[in-house]
Amino acid sequence: MFFSRWAGRLRRRGLDEVPWLFALPAVVALFAFHFVPIVFGGYYAFTDWDGLSHASWVGLQNFRRIAGDQFARSVLWHTLELATCFVLLVNAIGLALALALNRAVKTRNVLRVIFFAPVALSPLAISFVWQWIFVPQGALNRVLDAAGLSSLQRDWLGDPSTALWMVLVVMVWQFTGLAMVLYLAGLQQIPEEIEEAALVDGASDWLRLRKIVLPLLAPAITVSVTLTFIIGMRVFDQILGLTGGGPAVGQTETLGTQIYEQLFQFGRYGYGAAFSVVLTVIVLGLALLQLIFLRMNERRL
Repeated sequence: MFFSRWAGRLRRRGLDEVPWLFALPAVVALFAFHFVPIVFGGYYAFTDWDGLSHASWVGLQNFRRIAGDQFARSVLWHTLELATCFVLLVNAIGLALALALNRAVKTRNVLRVIFFAPVALSPLAISFVWQWIFVPQGALNRVLDAAGLSSLQRDWLGDPSTALWMVLVVMVWQFTGLAMVLYLAGLQQIPEEIEEAALVDGASDWLRLRKIVLPLLAPAITVSVTLTFIIGMRVFDQILGLTGGGPAVGQTETLGTQIYEQLFQFGRYGYGAAFSVVLTVIVLGLALLQLIFLRMNERRL
C-alpha cells in the first residue's frame, strides 16, 4: 500500500520512469558483486600477489608463463575438447528429444519434466551420484557383468583413457534437457499449417525437417549452441566431483579447475586471475564468433 501510494505521487509529479527506481537496488548489487570483482580480478592478473602481502605489478609475466607452460596448454586443450563434444552431443540429442516430444506423444508433458529435471539439480550433487555409478564396484560394471560383458568392465574414472569422457557423459546427461526445452520453444512457434501443407504435397519426414523445420528453428539453434558452449567452457563442478583433475596429473584438468587450484590451493592469486582472464577472453571471443556465424546462417535460411 505504501509503495503504491508513493509510486502514484511520483507519477503525478511527472516521473514516468518509476520502475527504474525499484530496479536501482538490484542494479547497484549487480555492479557491486559482479562487475567490480571482475575489474579487480583483471587488475590482479597483472600482478604477483599471494593474497596477503602487497600486490606487485608484473605486467604480462603471468600470461607469458601460461603461454609457455605445456601443462597450461594441455588444460586449454582439454577444455576446448570437452566443450566442443558437449555442444555437439547436447544439441543433437536435445533436438531429437524435442522433435519426438513436440506433439505426437500423449505423455509428452510428463516426459518433458523428466528430461528437464536434471538441469535444475546441483551439478556437484549429480557428479557424486555418477561417481558411485562409475567406480569399479559401481552400477555400470555390475550391469555389464549381468549382461555378459564383463570384458568391458574397468575403473572408468581411474583410467586416463576414459576419465575425461565420463565427465562428458555426466554433462550431456544433465544439460540435454536444457537444449530440448529451447528447441521445443522454437518448434512451437512453427505454424502447423506449413508442415501439413508439406505433408499433403508428399514431402518426406527428412525433407520436411531439412527444408522447413531446421530453417525456422535457426534462432533457437543459435541460442542453444551459444549457451551450451559457454556452459561447456566453464565446466568445473563435474570435474571436482568426479575426478578432481585426475586420475593422472592434469588428465582431466580444465581452465575452471586451474583457476580454483591456483587461487585457493596454491595461493597464487595473480597467476590464477590470469587464468580467469584467459578463460573470459576465450569464451567471449569464441561465443561472439559463433553467434555471428549462426546469425549469418539464419539470414541465408
